[in-house]
Amino acid sequence: MTTTAPRSLTLIGAGLAGSLLAILLARQGWRITIYERRGDPRVADYESGRSINLALAERGRNALRQAGVEDAVMARTVMMRGRMVHPRGGGEELQRYGRDDSEVIWSVHRKDLNVTLLQLAEQAGVQVHFHRRLHTVDFDAGYARFIDDRDDSPHDIHFDTPLIGADGAGSALRAAMNRKSPLGERIDFLDHSYKELEIPPGPDGRFLIEGNALHIWPRGRYMCIALPNDEGTFTVTLFLPNAGEPSFATVRSGAEAEALFQRDFPDALALIPNLRQDWEQHPPGLLGTLYLDRWHQGGKAVLIGDAAHAMVPFHGQGMNCAFEDCVVLARRLAECATTEDAFAAFEAERKPNAAAIQQMALDNYLEMRDRVADPAFLLQRELEQALQARWPTRFVPHYTMVTFLHTPYALALERTRIQQRILADATAGHDTLAHIDWAALEQVVHAQLPVLEGAH
Repeated sequence: MTTTAPRSLTLIGAGLAGSLLAILLARQGWRITIYERRGDPRVADYESGRSINLALAERGRNALRQAGVEDAVMARTVMMRGRMVHPRGGGEELQRYGRDDSEVIWSVHRKDLNVTLLQLAEQAGVQVHFHRRLHTVDFDAGYARFIDDRDDSPHDIHFDTPLIGADGAGSALRAAMNRKSPLGERIDFLDHSYKELEIPPGPDGRFLIEGNALHIWPRGRYMCIALPNDEGTFTVTLFLPNAGEPSFATVRSGAEAEALFQRDFPDALALIPNLRQDWEQHPPGLLGTLYLDRWHQGGKAVLIGDAAHAMVPFHGQGMNCAFEDCVVLARRLAECATTEDAFAAFEAERKPNAAAIQQMALDNYLEMRDRVADPAFLLQRELEQALQARWPTRFVPHYTMVTFLHTPYALALERTRIQQRILADATAGHDTLAHIDWAALEQVVHAQLPVLEGAH
């Protein structure tokens, strides 16, 4: 930034993205103030029943690394080598995410991560005000009103610095920007919702099932997953249609939920002693994708993370994408002469990539609930691994590009579409790879897939 540019910024939201962005900007010399609608998670009960567990991948780790906080976060994570698939007929099978233990993802508890980042933000000099829900903003007058929901008391501020909205899918700053000048907002809700349950640790405090895996019980139109926590528990999430049979319309009580699990997830039911109680205490969570035509309002305000591009959780990339947003916005603020230029450059760089991962997250739901146990999918996966082994810098699996590399999401989606066609064409009508003409396939791969930066 030039010496005449403002050196202070106001963030709305002290969640994961807001806390990390505050650290990055404080390290660059910015004076950062955050306003957060909730109480301090270090002293108040944390929200339960919503997105407790998150999957940390290389993109997210890279952002933590740049903020100097990676080691502090990784101390509270659990490695996941792959998907442990539990078919309807019983048994289990591990489908690795990568080639070996150098290509894994990490399960992290939302509260643990948020608390760690908040503490590090305050240590970096960031000022955080809790119990401040954004109510109204007058961008022209530089005035904002916050409400303390504990007693409905108003708290007014005058600001002459840009606002950054990191306040999630229900962003109050986005609503204020929309009132000032429509952002072209559209939300597409999935016809499924979710509930979260818990597998407790065993008597010795250890995991009751394989701890270094993301467990999936695929059942066609619906599924159950379980992610490990570092205290030996698993957070279990059931994704179910909103209508039909079974659905949240037909499975309402704890007893009905237990009957569903007895029928479709009996091995999981045996691990969830509080299923009835948790089912009745946790309301279903909505699943949707947020699209905006614009993310910023001149140099006065900009949105990041879920506030700009909320997505369904089926690729485990919502947090990683938001953390990547933080890195790019911090870089643009350092490079550009004005905040307006920085916000515009940030949006131009990130918007196509956000749209790509939003689509890939929707695609991955179909894969997780329908395809992971499908013979045709498994054969294509076998061929994918063989092609990667032969030409590792050209045929790079979709999951590798998204999860283990820094390949822009938009480029990853483009290459994924090409690779899906290659795999489908090469395996059509076959149930083994014995028929493969490797010389002909090499020509196809080299013609359609240039060497990918970062692949090895």
